[in-house]
Amino acid sequence: MLELLGKKIGMTHVYKNNGSAVALTMIKIHDAIVVEVHAGENKNKITIGFEKQDNIKKINKSLVGFYNKKKISVHKSLKVSNVKTLLEFKEGDFVDISKIIKEGDKISVRGKTTGKGFAGVMKRWNFRGLEASHGVSISHRSHGSTGQRQDPGKTFKGKKMAGHMGSDNTTVKNIAVDYLDINNSVVGLRGCVPGKNGSDVIIKINNT
Repeated sequence: MLELLGKKIGMTHVYKNNGSAVALTMIKIHDAIVVEVHAGENKNKITIGFEKQDNIKKINKSLVGFYNKKKISVHKSLKVSNVKTLLEFKEGDFVDISKIIKEGDKISVRGKTTGKGFAGVMKRWNFRGLEASHGVSISHRSHGSTGQRQDPGKTFKGKKMAGHMGSDNTTVKNIAVDYLDINNSVVGLRGCVPGKNGSDVIIKINNT
């Protein structure tokens, strides 16, 4: 599937004809250019560059040399996508989202969830905690026992315990496209997507 890079702007809502309000997450897709096209027997690959950069001092020299060799303007990042069809893309072509995204399409979005620091088990895993009285002192919000007795004599991996919460790469699948602004490269997705405002997200076009 074709993968595009974008930035989460924020959330809003729109009203439907029946009066119901629908929450939308607005994502601005970065300007993209096709850098390489690989046609294979089993699968096709497209390398796309995102976010054109005028100040090349901030870009790795090897990456700048790669763009100069292709005679393409320098972009901030590269991403390779495995696609079913090449969609008539050629090296040096700008990606037109109107050709690959339509209102009503179902797409997937991958982003990094908001970091919440070190969290206890009640916040992180929704544990009920210990008793408020009956001998419990100080440890009301603790998780209790983490293992068994001498056999097996250890705590198994994957045990739900306190720890770092958030900052996980998460993919939300089959999100409907309810709004599309071709001129500004903005897509409105129904519901919420992982990540905080201003963070980068990866949009995966399922039908490519």
